[in-house]
Amino acid sequence: MTHIPGGPFGERVTRRLTEETVAWLTTVGADGTPQPNPVWFLWDGAASVLVYNRPDAQRLRHLAARPNLSLNLNSTGDGGDVVVVAGTAHQDGTVPAPDRNDAYLAKYRDAMDGVSGSIEKFAADYSVPLRIDIRRIRGF
Repeated sequence: MTHIPGGPFGERVTRRLTEETVAWLTTVGADGTPQPNPVWFLWDGAASVLVYNRPDAQRLRHLAARPNLSLNLNSTGDGGDVVVVAGTAHQDGTVPAPDRNDAYLAKYRDAMDGVSGSIEKFAADYSVPLRIDIRRIRGF
């Protein structure tokens, strides 16, 4: 089941979820404060997004207690082309590690090597896969 809207907006959402490399994942801390963080992501082409995390990432604790989140793509410099994904998250132990995920490697291989020194080290550092189930997408 896809959650992508139809029409020109849906076409932009599809392109951006496929091509963009960074999104802002916003969770909510225990005190109710929004906690945005830039993340790399992989859209499945339908109803979910995958984000790999460090085991000590505060967002994992936030989402265990409050699984609702937003994933925001950067807007244009003047505030246009807004895409906001609302969803819920859970850890997903069924997906391969990032260094064995062909689609993730196709998108981030060079960056993984740059961040951690090797794709194997990146996989060890970012070993917790988080599945974001898309509830709705809004924007303009």
